[in-house]
Amino acid sequence: MTPVTLSLSHDFADALPALARPWSADPAPAPRLLVLNEALADELGLDAGFLRSPEGVDLLVGAALPEGAQPVAQGYAGHQFGGFSPRLGDGRALLLGELTAPDGSLRDIHLKGSGPTPFARAGDGLAAVGPMLREYVMSEAMHALGIPTTRSLAVVATGREVLREAALPGALLVRTASSHLRVGSVEFARGTGDIAVLRAVVDYAIARHHPEAADEDVPALGLFRAVVAAQADLVARWMLVGFIHGVMNTDNMTLSGETIDYGPCAFLDAYDPATVYSSIDTGGRYAYGNQPYIAEWNLARLAEAMLPLFDDELEPAVELAQGVLAEFRPRFAEARAAGMRRKLGLADARVSDEQVEALAGDFHEMLERKRADYTSTFRSLSAAARGDAAGLEAALGGDPALTGWLDRWRAHAPDAEVMDAANPIYVPRNHLVEEALAAATAGNLEPLGWLTTVLSTPFTARSGAERYAEPAGPDFAAGYQTFCGT
Repeated sequence: MTPVTLSLSHDFADALPALARPWSADPAPAPRLLVLNEALADELGLDAGFLRSPEGVDLLVGAALPEGAQPVAQGYAGHQFGGFSPRLGDGRALLLGELTAPDGSLRDIHLKGSGPTPFARAGDGLAAVGPMLREYVMSEAMHALGIPTTRSLAVVATGREVLREAALPGALLVRTASSHLRVGSVEFARGTGDIAVLRAVVDYAIARHHPEAADEDVPALGLFRAVVAAQADLVARWMLVGFIHGVMNTDNMTLSGETIDYGPCAFLDAYDPATVYSSIDTGGRYAYGNQPYIAEWNLARLAEAMLPLFDDELEPAVELAQGVLAEFRPRFAEARAAGMRRKLGLADARVSDEQVEALAGDFHEMLERKRADYTSTFRSLSAAARGDAAGLEAALGGDPALTGWLDRWRAHAPDAEVMDAANPIYVPRNHLVEEALAAATAGNLEPLGWLTTVLSTPFTARSGAERYAEPAGPDFAAGYQTFCGT
């Protein structure tokens, strides 16, 4: 039985019944814990020892819930690759409920791959071991990098085969989030045609994520402004570490500002703004360099859905929305510039923004010309600031602009320690992620364990972990693709 100290509220279901469909997880034939995030369990006030027990595993797969829990599948809409789908929702996911963490925060406990729901749209509602472990690795790596993200508590093998291109071992992910409210949640509410439902979603999002918006003259506009700011900061953080989300549909953009949905995501190897890894992004809509523009586009769709709450008349409502949306680009630019200052070690306020931007722009041009590895080349700047430019020369040597760039940069006395804290040594290298997932699918979890351990401290060098800092060979990088896993 579940421990008496554990309880799950049904806050979302109570507040937004129009977006909640009561549902239960499909039984898992032979559940077996593959990986448990003990640090996150402790943060949530959960007993890791219990979660590893048979009763705990039953809880993790939704088979034995605390008394009073009311799991639901959440409804939402979404613009997917630019086309609107009015009814998406949790097709293979389930909100078990909300847990109040020791710090007082409310955290969703959410399953992914727990079976078909009323939103499944003829899908099987299941997930395979590889994609669920990918989300575990990626989300926890992002957390270690200091980027707002949903997190992964556990991955449990279900004992069921999942049919994709071939039969694969099934699994489900236990995910936590400050909530799963998305731009698509607001779009769904607007699509009901009931202004009370739209207002309820907006009021709930304000109360749960952006309470300061309640004090504004138009609270809905305050919420929109807060989401614009959160997303501008988030996407800037993605860009600074070379992260490519891969499927930035409006149903994958949270109102909280957390990264969500680690399907066909990846990290840059060779720097190229046009990089696309996702197999389904054939037109490059969600390429690395397009991410700020897509975020702004998504936010425009959020504004459209919220217009009735901005003003009773359409024209002034649109003007208000446009005024707030116009804040995205300068907010993004400011966040990126501040991050680039740290990556270049130019924290001294006497170095102007224009000088930082010029140095950053020229450095990225060299990266692109040489197709240099994004992560390791930025990290080599720390050594160059300390007088050892061998790594930088190895990456960018032969570029005629390098010598002059180094002279300009060094003239500002870059701070190597600032760079050490801004430029990771380790990110989830695509070839290492694939290696670990292939081994785990075959039953060997050791490579996954090593990978997650190294990624948990991305800015600190580890003896014996050199291969985790090295880019893939050209043969791997040339044809690499990622897949959504559904």
